[in-house]
Amino acid sequence: MTGQWRWPALAMFAAGYGANQFVPLLALYRRTLALSDAEATAVFGVYALGLVPGLILGGRVSDARGRRPVMVAFTALSLVATAVLITGQWGVAGLYAGRLLTGVVSGTVFTAGTAWVKELSGEGASGTGARRAALALTAGFGVGPLVAGPLAQWAPAPQVLPYLVHLALAGTVLVMLPRARETLPPGRLLQARAPVLPPSVSSARFLRVVVPMAPWVFGSVTLAFTTLPGHGTGTVGVLGVAFPGLLAAGALAAGVISQPLGRRLHEAGAARGGTTAAMTGLGIVAAGCAAAAFATARPGVPAATVAALVLGAGYGICLIVGLREVEEIAAPGELGAVIALFYCLAYSGLAIPYLLALVAPHTGYPEALLFTAAAATLTLVAIFLAGRRGLRAEPEVNNT
Repeated sequence: MTGQWRWPALAMFAAGYGANQFVPLLALYRRTLALSDAEATAVFGVYALGLVPGLILGGRVSDARGRRPVMVAFTALSLVATAVLITGQWGVAGLYAGRLLTGVVSGTVFTAGTAWVKELSGEGASGTGARRAALALTAGFGVGPLVAGPLAQWAPAPQVLPYLVHLALAGTVLVMLPRARETLPPGRLLQARAPVLPPSVSSARFLRVVVPMAPWVFGSVTLAFTTLPGHGTGTVGVLGVAFPGLLAAGALAAGVISQPLGRRLHEAGAARGGTTAAMTGLGIVAAGCAAAAFATARPGVPAATVAALVLGAGYGICLIVGLREVEEIAAPGELGAVIALFYCLAYSGLAIPYLLALVAPHTGYPEALLFTAAAATLTLVAIFLAGRRGLRAEPEVNNT
């Protein structure tokens, strides 16, 4: 049956929505709970600590036990995570716990869902699964703050009502998800001596292209969620809490729009070992960091908006290129595990805004962001040098 990929894609959308509904609410919690810059960034970033076990669990266990049971279980757990976040209105501990649990849920659903969507997209052209998964994920990331921001700004019960929308969405997904067929044979068990890292990730292309590029996937767009709303927008007037959500939604919309370009660049160059697509994404990320430096030097809505859009475009290209790379690199039976490692590397970029929050009081945000732009440029140069060796995206075959 065709079209069943829509149900795991919808689950990924709901997980992305649940992860980023918090973006505009963070501005509200800064005020109501008197959070410092470092503490607010830590509350946002503790999500990444939950992601790591979630990503590993989602990849390896779904490779062994099947996609559907893992996806159903963790979609149900997302309801619990959002319920815990509601308790954050009474203290920061609830925010830490809720964000940590949201990270576990998101990591599992993103990884198992990406593999499931790819396997259910067999009727499409090469790269269809990666495109669908990236679109579902990015759309969820963008719609979450777009809806939660206005609700937190103008609706009653601003620390409760935005979360109720996600509870309704995840509940609907939980009902619909079992309609998608399982794509892996039943009864598969984890191999007793399965390596911690799948052999596919030892390929030269994974190590020299995917690994250095991956942290910039979320290390870029997260600046539009944390740094720009706090230091690059200036006075936003009546928009208040809603503007961070609009800024995040705009960045992620740019990410959606840029993904077809990333896919075309990848298809044009990867077959011969080129790295143009990855380099393009990193070049745009570097430009976005420079634009963010300008916005923090001269805060204002136009400057922050431009920076967010450029950062979002870089995110979109790096995300789709990374997913296409791992699809091609992963050996049979290792897709979930390789996707999990890619997402782990991508989410390690959440450390970037946190480090900025620690360094910027001593250097200033413009200087710190210019240094970040330089780091992205150096990553681009490293990948360019790797591409000159003609690295091809081919799976490593495990003969042991």
